[in-house]
Amino acid sequence: MTAVIKSERRGSIALLTISNPPANVWTLQSLDSLRDTVRELNADPRVRALVLTGEGSKFFSAGADLKVFAEGGKLAGANMARAFGEAFETLAAFRGVSIAAINGFAMGGGLEAALACDIRIAEAHAQMALPEGAVGLLPAAGGTQWLAHAVGEGWAKRMILCGERVDAATALRIGLVEEVVETGKALETALVLAAKAPKQSPGSVEACKRLVHAARGPAQTALPLERELFLKLFDTADQAEGVNAFLQKRAPEWRHG
Repeated sequence: MTAVIKSERRGSIALLTISNPPANVWTLQSLDSLRDTVRELNADPRVRALVLTGEGSKFFSAGADLKVFAEGGKLAGANMARAFGEAFETLAAFRGVSIAAINGFAMGGGLEAALACDIRIAEAHAQMALPEGAVGLLPAAGGTQWLAHAVGEGWAKRMILCGERVDAATALRIGLVEEVVETGKALETALVLAAKAPKQSPGSVEACKRLVHAARGPAQTALPLERELFLKLFDTADQAEGVNAFLQKRAPEWRHG
């Protein structure tokens, strides 16, 4: 079976690559693989940092494959919500430094994966969005919580409620990413930054990261609610209409229910 999360060690740095071309969409297999891989890295004291990137030059990750929801309905939604939550919350809780090297489009669950990392470096051509509202869904992998913490409530609402897509320059200006580099340089830049992690005390990094996360507020209460409300949308006609309209490449006809 072809690897969907490629893992490579570079000294004390783990390089994880989302490998599901052409758009590196998330599947149950890749989400569970990410969860298990990060757990293994977390148990290895030799690993001090991880870098997450996408395979190819166009996509970091385009998020979930909507065909899964169209074909599997609410049960598929429940399984994916569980997998997204476990994978990205495990990534967010990684005891070392995590860096997202955003090498292209980061949409929906792709952007949420980057938000689960400590630091985000984007290439100049990258674009980011949480477009779930356009297909009758909501960001259920931490997006409603982590985006608001990163960019503030106003920009989070612009991106989530209005479906606004931002380019790399805008992402830098609003605090969604920490650095923008030229095309093809995100991974290299992320690895250079990750190499600074071993110079820090492992215990200090772990403790400080917990404290910084604690400053966000009670996210552990909101994240389960995010998934609960996501699943309730599968009981509406608009959810099915939104997903099917996207797959059929037409504008949705909302019924408000």
